[in-house]
Amino acid sequence: MTLSLAVAGKGGTGKTTIAALLIELLSRKGTVLAIDADPATNLPLALGLSLGETVGQAREEMLTLVKGGKFSPALSKQDYLDLKVREALVESPKVDLLAMGRPEGPGCYCAANNMLRQIIDRLGSHYDSLVIDCEAGMEHLSRQTTRDIDLLLLVSDPTVKGVYTAGKMKELMRELRTSAGRVALVINRVRGPLSAEISRALEEGKLELVGTLPEDPSLSDLEARGRPVKELPPSSPLRQGVEELARKLLPPG
Repeated sequence: MTLSLAVAGKGGTGKTTIAALLIELLSRKGTVLAIDADPATNLPLALGLSLGETVGQAREEMLTLVKGGKFSPALSKQDYLDLKVREALVESPKVDLLAMGRPEGPGCYCAANNMLRQIIDRLGSHYDSLVIDCEAGMEHLSRQTTRDIDLLLLVSDPTVKGVYTAGKMKELMRELRTSAGRVALVINRVRGPLSAEISRALEEGKLELVGTLPEDPSLSDLEARGRPVKELPPSSPLRQGVEELARKLLPPG
């Protein structure tokens, strides 16, 4: 059975970096489908993979053909999207990447998005793990584009605002059809003890804090040179912190 997890948080918390490190760890155990659901599409760079056509572009192309009366009746919309999604898949030995691209424009996208969810669900079932780097903020959750998952890892920076946003995300999960087997929080870029105000925000949001991750100067150097996160050395405090986090959150083996 595929292990599914999503990484979410407000912009600037380092969620994509954490997602990339978790993907690397999971790839040591089996195959991983990495889904970049953030229109900023930073996950390919973090993983050291190329960016091909996005799922959003495929959806737009199909809707343009349909509206213009140029969509071939010889192919169903579901089959067309299935073909385009597979063409957009960036493959590597242990990790395959699918970028969702920009969100919807004007008009109704409900039918196309429902078809895409079904296609991605089927595709993901062929991998040992599925990891979704969610869109920054709560829009991804509010549009219900994140399906039921085993683990939702919320990422915050060491600020009350970040923790408050994570609490709102957890609350929103309860209001929607989307569900998660476990919802946990990690606070990233921590330089010292958490403030009393952050501790109160954690308590008020009923958030399960599973760990803190240190600010890592070696990551800044990689980002400045446009290098993938996998090049962090074994001695990197951030890498070691994510490995410890994985031992707490992911099944052994």
